[in-house]
Amino acid sequence: MEKIQILFKDNYLSMIKNSQGTKIFRDFFGKIKNKKINLTDKGRRSCAFFVSSILYHFNLIKSPHLTVDGTIKDMRKSGWFEIKKPKEGSIILWEKQKGHYHIGFYLGGQKAISNNRKKRMPTVHHFTFSQKRRIENLFSHRKIS
Repeated sequence: MEKIQILFKDNYLSMIKNSQGTKIFRDFFGKIKNKKINLTDKGRRSCAFFVSSILYHFNLIKSPHLTVDGTIKDMRKSGWFEIKKPKEGSIILWEKQKGHYHIGFYLGGQKAISNNRKKRMPTVHHFTFSQKRRIENLFSHRKIS
């Protein structure tokens, strides 16, 4: 039998692209003062959970996160580095709005995918939200370069 070569980057990009419209990142539960709560607010605050779950699945960070800050810290410790121009599969960190950063993946062709607060799931959109949100930083990793 022939040896199968796993195509890391192809699988990584495929999972990102195929995540559009999934509800899998909508809920994550915890307890505060013995009261069960949905820590992602039923998908309204799932951008970091979405991105970090995929990165964790491909062993590109140490654990999934519920915050953008936690995701970025783990990325930096796990070999992610800043880049000047977005590349397919790179991570986009958008500026703070209403007190929150936003994070997602660059798909190429000026498109990105990130969690949509209103739809409560990952959706594809223009990578600058049609100039409505400034990109604060871009990140890549040697395994996807």
